[in-house]
Amino acid sequence: MRIQEIAEKAGVSTATVSRVFSHHPNIRKEVREHVFAVARECGYHPRLSTKQRNVVVITPYKLVYPVQAYVEMVMTELTRELSMRGCRIEILPHDNLERLESIQFCGAVSIGFEAPLFESWDERFAVPLILIDRKPSGRSTGVCCVRSDETQAMDLGIGHLADCGCRRIGAIVHGVENCGNAALRRDGIRRALTVRDLPSEEFLVRIALPEEFIEEIGKLLHAGIDGLFCCGGGNAGGIAAYALSLYGKRIPEDVALVSSERAQISRYCIPPQTTISQDYSALASAVADALDAGIRGRKIPAEIVLPYKLIPRESSRKRLPGAAPEKKFPSSFGA
Repeated sequence: MRIQEIAEKAGVSTATVSRVFSHHPNIRKEVREHVFAVARECGYHPRLSTKQRNVVVITPYKLVYPVQAYVEMVMTELTRELSMRGCRIEILPHDNLERLESIQFCGAVSIGFEAPLFESWDERFAVPLILIDRKPSGRSTGVCCVRSDETQAMDLGIGHLADCGCRRIGAIVHGVENCGNAALRRDGIRRALTVRDLPSEEFLVRIALPEEFIEEIGKLLHAGIDGLFCCGGGNAGGIAAYALSLYGKRIPEDVALVSSERAQISRYCIPPQTTISQDYSALASAVADALDAGIRGRKIPAEIVLPYKLIPRESSRKRLPGAAPEKKFPSSFGA
């Protein structure tokens, strides 16, 4: 369909339709919305700003679940990668998505968030949308998910603690029940424990927010853990180390610790913390590749899954035979 036909159906001039599609500032809001509505009814999708290569990056506008540290680490690599490819980035909080109708962009990236709008993305926009760390719930052909393998990550962390000689491993999943990836990580941890014939009772794997960590770790210590896995959330490892020190536990002599990587923090803890980490550079590259393919009109994959990596440091190391930690725990905490 040509824009002349859109103009005829909308009852405006071809020049007005062209200005609407190019987001000319002198078009009244009601005219703009009317033309876009007619275009959608006719199945017409203008390709926006492919020459300028403007990319909208959609981020959570508040901490609905603990993602701020994650967003910061993703943005560091994503900004570098997209800039190297000649893209201009505009940050858009997810509570302001209506602005997508009034700005020029050739592609969009959403970090750790999905909105109802994304379910019918290709009905509104003829540009690619890349979801980072979230699977699309709709069937839009222009939407691609780029995420890291959470199940593999949980197996990586538990497997490392098991290789270090830990035989009763507890875990704190940073987050809220039924929100984000918390349940997926909890189930992955229990599966990793089960396949290694290690205790995997429900009370050994807990979902909690930072303000609950001290009490929850006390309960795990009372249950006799010799290894602790804290995944998700940029500050989980630091809070876990503090909690263990309050209970008089040494790392790794009494309890070996593996946490999620927080750039510029984890390696400076005392002792430096062994961590699991997403490959943020590879993730940013995969996002940019998918965007570039979509902008050029090529088919993009529905999902790209990347492996985590383990960064070994001093908070976990192999135990000598017979060097089991002392099992004296506060009696005020129940399992």
